[in-house]
Amino acid sequence: MKLIGKLAAAFLVALVLGIGSAWVVINAMSPIAGRGGMIQNGAWTTSLLIGSSAATPYTRAIVARAGLLALAKSETVYFTAFTDDDGAPLKTDCTYAVSGTPLPARWWSITAYGANHYLIPNGHDKYSENKHSLSWQGVGEGRRFRFALGPDAQEGDFIPTGHDSGEGAPFSLTLRLYNPEPQVIETPGAIDLPILTKERCR
Repeated sequence: MKLIGKLAAAFLVALVLGIGSAWVVINAMSPIAGRGGMIQNGAWTTSLLIGSSAATPYTRAIVARAGLLALAKSETVYFTAFTDDDGAPLKTDCTYAVSGTPLPARWWSITAYGANHYLIPNGHDKYSENKHSLSWQGVGEGRRFRFALGPDAQEGDFIPTGHDSGEGAPFSLTLRLYNPEPQVIETPGAIDLPILTKERCR
């Protein structure tokens, strides 16, 4: 009986340690990073493992935790930003300018998520901008877009962060590139992605 008790105790300890270590990894790592294949491009991060058959159990758990669909890379490539281009964490009490040029994909969108990985509640019921919702300046390959991101209502293209008062909360942006061109899959760290510029904070 003593042996059975010791074995049961050892099993329980191993189970707790296993679950605990998995929880720490999944919650401490970027929602899209996985345990390898991580690529940085400006403020944006992606992982070569997402949507790949080589994805580890940790990667799959992180993807599930973050709510990404993780379609095959030929269908969708995901980038996530937790900071602006200067490396400062994105905060809901700050206003940012998001600007860029046409992205190499059939369709794309940028969506804001709270620290809990859910859409940020706001009075405008607006959570993202996309290729067709934005107002473009210029023509052809010289076209550019620019939209605001922050707590205060803005005219034109704008994603509200839902902040009311007090210290700002962290949030992230997810860029989805649907039916991406080959260079997105082959050299994701070299393509031109939107620039995130902090303009002011409350």
